Formats: sequence, C-alpha cells, structure tokens
Amino acid sequence: MNTKLRVQQSYVWYETPNHTMIVKMYFLNYIPFTFDEIPAVAMDDPEVIMEANKNQVITTEQLYKSASYLSEELAMPLIYEMDLENPQDLPDAL
Repeated sequence: MNTKLRVQQSYVWYETPNHTMIVKMYFLNYIPFTFDEIPAVAMDDPEVIMEANKNQVITTEQLYKSASYLSEELAMPLIYEMDLENPQDLPDAL
C-alpha cells in the first residue's frame, strides 16, 4: 500500500529573534517546511488572527530543524519530486 503525503496550510504566528508576525505556514504531514508572508490587510483580519491564535507558534529554529529533517529524508516537496495527495496546495512561487 502506497501512502501519499499530504500538504497542509494554515495561518500561524511565526517568531523570529526580532519580530513576531502571522504567516501562511505550509506543512507536510503536520511538519512545517516553508511559509508565505501575508499582506498587512490579512494580518488585521479577525478570522486570520483567530486561526493563528489557535495554532502553535512556530519559531525560526523550529522551522529550520523541521525543514532540514525533511531535506535529509529526501522528503522536501520544494526540492524533490514527490507523490503528494494534494500538490496543488504547495506554494505557487517555487
């Protein structure tokens, strides 16, 4: 049985050493691997803020470690061709 991996995306708080902001984070089977910055108007949207508040804060260190892990396992969908359940949910600009 060949199990396909699934891409998820959600709004989360992303914490850097100098700043914390809401981003659209991409996950592979719940492991974060990249994000898109969102426009300022979206950051002020109450629904976006509510979703981000429900999710775990992701730090630069966490994102680095999880993306490195996926790369080491040859499971980074931005680098390697993969059999994904929903490839249309990957970020547009690669």
